[in-house]
Amino acid sequence: MPLSSNIRGSMFMVVAMAAFTFNDTLSKLAAETINPGQLMLVRGLFATTLISLLAWQQGALRGAGQFWHPMVFLRLVGEVGGTICFLAALPHLPLANISAVLQALPLAVTMGAALFLGEGVGWRRWLAIIAGFGGVLIIVRPGFDGFNAFSLLALLSVAFCAVRDLATRKIPDHVPSLFVSTVTTIVITVTGALTIVPFGGWVPMTFELVLFLAGAAVLVLFGYQFVIMAMREGEISFIAPFRYTALIWAITLSVVVFGDIPDLAMMAGAAVIVASGLYSLYRERVVGHSRPAAESTSASMAPDGI
Repeated sequence: MPLSSNIRGSMFMVVAMAAFTFNDTLSKLAAETINPGQLMLVRGLFATTLISLLAWQQGALRGAGQFWHPMVFLRLVGEVGGTICFLAALPHLPLANISAVLQALPLAVTMGAALFLGEGVGWRRWLAIIAGFGGVLIIVRPGFDGFNAFSLLALLSVAFCAVRDLATRKIPDHVPSLFVSTVTTIVITVTGALTIVPFGGWVPMTFELVLFLAGAAVLVLFGYQFVIMAMREGEISFIAPFRYTALIWAITLSVVVFGDIPDLAMMAGAAVIVASGLYSLYRERVVGHSRPAAESTSASMAPDGI
């Protein structure tokens, strides 16, 4: 039986979250030395070179006027705002903590999809998403030492990213995903150059640090491409909860790389999050069997691929 567009989208999202979390790990190591603007610029220079060559080779840069399409432009605004807020908070929070705060995004995106895109969200799926967010609250523990001013900055990043994801779903089918990934990378790089001075100026870098940022560039390219493919593949209200898998990656890397041992609350919250994602997958399979072929989700984009 062929996979539904929602199942394919969820698989793309899991891959994207793995790439982004490994990128976050390398970026966090770099952020201990350099400021967010410099990080965006140097990482972006590597990423822009790679993705521009790929986009040129596949012909995805034809029709540069697509940059000014309202949904492409709105997506860029959300991406830039979310990236700046995230990188500003990253050096000041454990990787698992900031990843936990960002897991508010599926709930925000699902609400937006129901309110602004007209997607049908059943009560069971709402309960699964809210339960997953409850797992996030168990980890963050608002009002206790797990939550601080930088967590608020991370939540602002969530708001920007929700705008980004909703805009992604409304980008016309004729605009290639690889084109969107390319212009996003270029805009983030330019933003980094413009914000180096406000963030404190240029800091000399070691060769090891440059290698970290080169690796982060490759990972963020995979993340950009697969998250765009995911959000354009099926229903946002189904796919968005699979962002929760980023937390599992973050907990693992926090232990392995930074030596941050998760406490009982962290593990309990992660278990709730995983359970909510698995239930969402189960509900999709149940609904998918009963959904007539003519009522399947809108036509998906042919993946550009990396």
